[in-house]
Amino acid sequence: MSADELPSSHFDELIGTEWIEDGPELARARIAVTDKLRQPLGLVHGGVLATLAESVCSRATYLAVAEEGNVAMGQSNATSFLRPMTEGHINAVARRRHGGRTTWIWDVEISDDEGRLCALVRTTVAVRPGHER
Repeated sequence: MSADELPSSHFDELIGTEWIEDGPELARARIAVTDKLRQPLGLVHGGVLATLAESVCSRATYLAVAEEGNVAMGQSNATSFLRPMTEGHINAVARRRHGGRTTWIWDVEISDDEGRLCALVRTTVAVRPGHER
């Protein structure tokens, strides 16, 4: 399946995810910071960073396993916040560390537009047989 054939994710549309690269080894995406993504102190909400990481990993995994009739969904997400973000873009670069039959593991670096590391995320994606809706 190509990225163009992938059904849209309403949640990713809501937060403004921009897909940049969807490879099975490396995937990239970004989100523009808006007021809707900030918590009351003006910082980007940590859940947005975790969400972007899981979305980019789940999407890249799904695109790699769909031809075999499988689906992919987030199984776990551990996010370490290193630096606050307040403006610009939230940039995610995901690198696959393991691609097994039932589980894929990715490491994601979240950075700001100046290339400063803002968060590290380890995401596990479950791969399961697909089914008819």
